[in-house]
Amino acid sequence: MELKRVVVTGLGALTPIGNTVSEYWDGLKNGKSGCAPITYFDTEKFKTKFACEIKNYDPQDHFDRKEARKLDRFAQYALVSSDEAIEDAGINLDEVDKFRVGVIWGAGIGGLETFQNEVINFAEGDGTPRFNPFFIPKMIADIAPGNISIKHGFMGPNYTTVSACASSANALIDALNYIRLGHCDIIVTGGSEAAVTQAGMGGFNAMHALSTRNDSPETASRPFDATRDGFVLGEGAGALILEEYEHAKKRGAKIYAEVVGGGMSSDAYHMTAPHPDGIGVERVMLNCLRDAGMNPDEVEHINTHGTATPLGDVAELKAISKVFGDHSQQININSTKSMTGHLLGAAGAIEAIASILAIENSTIPPTINHTTVDEEIDPSLNLTLNKAQKREVNVAMSNTFGFGGHNACVLFRKLED
Repeated sequence: MELKRVVVTGLGALTPIGNTVSEYWDGLKNGKSGCAPITYFDTEKFKTKFACEIKNYDPQDHFDRKEARKLDRFAQYALVSSDEAIEDAGINLDEVDKFRVGVIWGAGIGGLETFQNEVINFAEGDGTPRFNPFFIPKMIADIAPGNISIKHGFMGPNYTTVSACASSANALIDALNYIRLGHCDIIVTGGSEAAVTQAGMGGFNAMHALSTRNDSPETASRPFDATRDGFVLGEGAGALILEEYEHAKKRGAKIYAEVVGGGMSSDAYHMTAPHPDGIGVERVMLNCLRDAGMNPDEVEHINTHGTATPLGDVAELKAISKVFGDHSQQININSTKSMTGHLLGAAGAIEAIASILAIENSTIPPTINHTTVDEEIDPSLNLTLNKAQKREVNVAMSNTFGFGGHNACVLFRKLED
């Protein structure tokens, strides 16, 4: 069967460097760091005392007090970002066929803060099981798309993808395929996460996954730098409206870019470490290119997973060199995690948005905080270090990988009629 074309018609973002898409883009192109000392809890006894928190966020700006109490922060972030995307897309809710509008969302963890607090309250009590009646619905990862669909009456496919840090990229790929196959006209997709909690920080510290650069938090997320010492935990959400091309054109929608391919693979190697030769990463990019029917030399920009872990950064860049060969030197490569930190299950969503905005604005956001060359990294690669670079971008790739060896890759292209 002939696959339908899929385009992006709306964007929404709630990130550590901006609470709307326009603020997020300003932060990206200006190389703004979203990292600062943690304000949510006392970090005195924690090895890492900083993170990329959302700034100037008040739930009561978006929800009444009663509603906010029923929602974990990750679900609040999902609703806020999806509302922005729906409005941006100019969707008339009275005119669309709501049976053909779905919500496919990504979350690697879900309501971690809710789970943590309920367990703490129980442990500090007298043993009587006094749990909040909203404990379970606040915690479960699928409640975010559920709430989005309930709010707007969307009755198409509705679920959450859970593949650690690849979750929202997997959601985006699923949304692409549902529309391609003719099952939906529109899908609200993306991801959200709110893991900057005692449990989140303590758990990742126990794995030795986080940077401990407490003396300089704003420079702690340093992908590709020889002195990198782990990722910086972030939080927030990104939302994209994916729409069948003819449907979007008929209603006169603004089109940001076309989603031309998605690839998935597994490292099948280790619970948390990437394959040292980047085999799974190499395969996911090849799968994505094959799905899009495109050649490697058509790609001009890659937003890498680039978490600033000693093993992960090198493995990904090795894979890029293998897949793209000599053309890899012509690609603007970056890691926007240097600014936002790592949003876990929401990373794929906000980085897909960054890739789309790079196409729209002919600008590659920088990889900030780079000071020391890593001898293991090919010096001929353009890692867009420390300063944004202007260039026309027709095709951009976004990579995301997750604990468990989950790899996802999405390809965007400037719309061609």
